[in-house]
Amino acid sequence: MGIASLTLELQLILIPTILFALTFHEYAHARVAYILGDYTSYYQNRMNLNPFNHLDPFGTFALYFLGFGWAKPVPVNVQNLSNPRKDMMMIAMAGPASNMFLAFAASIIYRLNFFLQINESFIFPLEIFIQINIVLAIFNLIPLNPLDGSRILPLIVKDPKILYNIELYGPRVLIGLVILNLIGIPILSTLILTPVSVIFYFLTGA
Repeated sequence: MGIASLTLELQLILIPTILFALTFHEYAHARVAYILGDYTSYYQNRMNLNPFNHLDPFGTFALYFLGFGWAKPVPVNVQNLSNPRKDMMMIAMAGPASNMFLAFAASIIYRLNFFLQINESFIFPLEIFIQINIVLAIFNLIPLNPLDGSRILPLIVKDPKILYNIELYGPRVLIGLVILNLIGIPILSTLILTPVSVIFYFLTGA
């Protein structure tokens, strides 16, 4: 079910890929927050690519054994932001955008490698790298608190009552979707993997 159930060869590809994708995601949040005037993440040593500064022990444990996990959220003090509503959206968007950037950059290498036949051994790890980053981006864009999508949602939804309910009930809905996924009702997987497969095909042609 989790990474632990996979072959050692696949684990050796997945673990560093996931660690880097998660770390880069959180670093992007921290960097944009810093640019927008909040230095909280800087003072808490989160503005770097050291995975140990970003990983949550329980989230990492759950990811390895259950296939679902999380990193430590980047702290943001909205009082330091000049336009809290807009700036929080930008900080939230930075995470998924960073993963899509990594996927896009890797897809360029993938296509060059595929057509020029430079090194065939790179193909499978690159596919995994691209897929993991797309998955992380799509998952975080789900508009449920505490995911990044819930902070971006006000761009589309203006009704404060709807936004309040998403903020209040989002964690319960998300946990429910995860539990359903774990017991074999893959609503969450379907929501994520359908757009992932489309984007992966668009980027790689595979």
